[in-house]
Amino acid sequence: MSEYLLEMLHIDKEFPGVKSLDDVCLRVKPGTVHSLMGENGAGKSTLMKCLFGIYQKDRGTILLSGKEVDFRSPRQALDNGVAMVHQELNQVHTRSVMENIWLGRFPRDRLGGVSHKKMFEMTRAVFDDLGISVNPKEKISALSVSRRQMVEIAKAVSFNSSVIVFDEPTSSLTETEVEQLFGIIEKLRARGCAIIYISHKMNEILRISDEVTVMRDGRWVATTAAKQLTMEAMIRQMVGREITNVYPPKTNVPGEIVLEAERITAQFVNLKDVSFSARRGEILGFAGLMGAGRTETLETLFGVATLRDGIIRVAGRQVVNSNSRAAKRNGFALLTEERRQTGIFSVLDVTANTVVANLRSYLRGGVWLDNRKMASDARENIRALSIKTPSVRTSIRSLSGGNQQKVILGRWLLTKPEILLLDEPTRGIDVGAKYEIYKLMIDLASQGKTILMVSSEMPELLGVCDRIIVMSSGRVAGEVDPKTTTQEEIMTLAAKYV
Repeated sequence: MSEYLLEMLHIDKEFPGVKSLDDVCLRVKPGTVHSLMGENGAGKSTLMKCLFGIYQKDRGTILLSGKEVDFRSPRQALDNGVAMVHQELNQVHTRSVMENIWLGRFPRDRLGGVSHKKMFEMTRAVFDDLGISVNPKEKISALSVSRRQMVEIAKAVSFNSSVIVFDEPTSSLTETEVEQLFGIIEKLRARGCAIIYISHKMNEILRISDEVTVMRDGRWVATTAAKQLTMEAMIRQMVGREITNVYPPKTNVPGEIVLEAERITAQFVNLKDVSFSARRGEILGFAGLMGAGRTETLETLFGVATLRDGIIRVAGRQVVNSNSRAAKRNGFALLTEERRQTGIFSVLDVTANTVVANLRSYLRGGVWLDNRKMASDARENIRALSIKTPSVRTSIRSLSGGNQQKVILGRWLLTKPEILLLDEPTRGIDVGAKYEIYKLMIDLASQGKTILMVSSEMPELLGVCDRIIVMSSGRVAGEVDPKTTTQEEIMTLAAKYV
């Protein structure tokens, strides 16, 4: 009998114009955490989607408890004890937490109808077991991204699966929630589950893993016991070269004040009396705990959240960003936190996703769109931003998260903005792609663009930003200099009004 609970042997998967998986092997033992690492586009998620029945492999064998399986759908995978917590949440926003968890398998009453009482009790039992404090009856849309992620984790666990895949599960979790997740993983490991953990956060990988498999360009590179690895060794395996500097050298020099926010207060979100300024050629960071008001600040500046009081000035002139169209006219661009929900148009190709914010400039005769010019601009963005895609006609949903992010950045650059609002621009992106986005940000700042950047990763803020505004409970708690501050000082300010 095999010592492995799951074996994926010699897996191939090809899409038009690109071979995503080439003879990949993965073996996972029961009661262990097996981490899967690699740059964006390395094939990690594709391999897991082949396991989960989202994609059909072209070649190879999958063995579960020694028995060959070939799932044709996610439901078939779930019914056979394989669950997956996806990086991009795909929930029914108009329904309750408990309905999302039991969707497709609702408990029934004696008459065959849906028993909401049983559903509530079953949900509460799962939450109590995992230590999750969410009201089962609350609507999913009312929850923060991090709490929705915890619901998705509970859903996967509720299937009593023997194999659970976590794809970037901590990308939107607070530090407390990360610790809670690790506690859940320890429980599952003790029950004999095989955990496959995909993450770009190397400190997490080294902390919780038993074994680590690294992939590069759709191929298996190495499988190593975690205790034998270092961050430097993992990076070398991932990118095939040494990376001596995580952050590019700073070449931008902040100039005169361009953006002023004076006592801005939002109508329906927690943001009150927020004041700050940003300079031309500056990268201004926003730090704080979950719910501190960082995202709300960017959304209010861009007109997505309603400004109730306060003044926004650009180059000394008051502007009114009553909606996103007005914000675009005034030189603003917003890259949102959630790529899938509010960033990409997943059913469209790379060209459409590149030009969608700038369609008026492609009108000919005020009637039709210039397809040739749109494709040309999309190809130029692919070249300039080093986007990995078979062609401009490739569906954006088939690209890796890092390449999707670059497409969205390129989209906004076509509008020629002066002020870029970037909300978690490197969320769920590998170390190599992060470096490229950091370099792009610094290059744009060097060209005179003003960049406001929200990030939950303090080392990132310290490594890239010229100044950092720390927020707490919807207010500005302080301002720090990245060259002289510490993570402890930032955390102290972040808790100021909590």
